[in-house]
Amino acid sequence: MEKFSRVLRGYDPEEVNDFLDKVIAKVELMVKDIEEKDKQIAELKKSEQENKDKQMSDIKKLEQENLNLTSKVAQFERMEENLKKAILMAEKTSEQIKLTAYQERDIIVSDAKKNASRIVNEALLKAESIEKESDMLRRNMIVFKKRLKDALSTQVELIEDIEKIEI
Repeated sequence: MEKFSRVLRGYDPEEVNDFLDKVIAKVELMVKDIEEKDKQIAELKKSEQENKDKQMSDIKKLEQENLNLTSKVAQFERMEENLKKAILMAEKTSEQIKLTAYQERDIIVSDAKKNASRIVNEALLKAESIEKESDMLRRNMIVFKKRLKDALSTQVELIEDIEKIEI
């Protein structure tokens, strides 16, 4: 604290004025400093509020993205489940088709064997019939040749007998 000198009617006005000037200068400096600090605080608050607003905006965006992604994941999970069901159904259908194909194959093979057996039997019977016919024709031909030879032989004898007769 500063002490002032005493003069006739109180303190020395020059010292008091100098002191007041110093005090005023210091107070003005402090006021400016306070105003600057207030501005800085206001800017920091503003910046902090902007950051909070930005963070809130970012959080809201992230929440929205999270909701969208959760929705898409759920959708993909449903699609995956549907695909699994479709694959399972396709496998069952495939097994049924295979089973039906094997059964049809067995039926077709069985029918083919029966038909083949029938055809072979019919062919054998036909061949036997043709062979019998052929044997009969061969015997008939032999008989016919023998008869023809006999008839020709008789005719030749007749001609010889006619030649022996002279007229």
